Order: sequence, then structure tokens, then C-alpha cells
Amino acid sequence: MSITGLVHVNVNCSDFDRSLKFYELLGFVKAIDVPPKNTAEVAAAVGMPPYTVKGALLILRNAKVPMMLDLLEWQEPNDSDPPYSHLYHLGIARIALASDDLDADMTHLQAHGVEFLSPPATVQMEGQPASRFVCFKDPDGTVLELVEQ
Repeated sequence: MSITGLVHVNVNCSDFDRSLKFYELLGFVKAIDVPPKNTAEVAAAVGMPPYTVKGALLILRNAKVPMMLDLLEWQEPNDSDPPYSHLYHLGIARIALASDDLDADMTHLQAHGVEFLSPPATVQMEGQPASRFVCFKDPDGTVLELVEQ
């Protein structure tokens, strides 16, 4: 295998402008606008019929390791079902973001109306330093996690 890293994680949303503001609150900035329509070849490559989308590739401004989100509002076709009702479903469940100051980040997010699933939890794995984490949801219900190592 010649895999060298992660290119991006795709997050679908119901309202691109609203979700963009939310992800900007987390420190992401727009890097590249996604074309509203693409070629039949590109649609086929992602298993879709020809489509219309509103979106952008976002980069995490202060990332120690490059991190990019592909934030998309599917306009045609469109599915408004929520992402999932629990984290034990199959497939991608949540996106974890590193934090250098979990308490300050939580205070910042709470000031902007973000609600957390619970207070922070501490995880201690054998041979590893303890870490703290907390989970919350984006405007459409995608679960995100802040982790302080």
C-alpha cells in the first residue's frame, strides 16, 4: 500500500451557510469552493447520478497535522434524514478534534449555544497518558468530539 495520510472527511449538511458558520466556530476556514455541478465521471465515481451541491473544502486553521473537511449541502438529490440516532451504528460515527485547552474550548462553544452530550470524561489506557474528551453535535446532528491529550 502507498497510503500516506488522510485527505479529508466528508460531512453532509442541510444548510451549508449555517454549517459553515458552525465549523468556522471550531477553527475551520474555507479553502476551496466545491463546484455546484460536476462531470458525469465525477458523479459516477462517488456512486451518484448527476447532482447539484453547495459546499467547500475547509481546513483547520491551527492544525498541528493537516485536517480538511468536505462540507456539502446536497441540493439535488436531497435527503433530509438525520445522520443517526446513536454512535453504535455501522460506518463512521464521529469526528474527533484535538484540543490544547478543553475547558476553554468548551466555554467558547457553550457561549455560542453548543450543548454537550455529557460533562468531559477522562480515559486512561494502559501505558498511555490520561486524556479528557467531550462530545457534541453539529447543527444537523453529526457527533463531534474534542480530545485533550
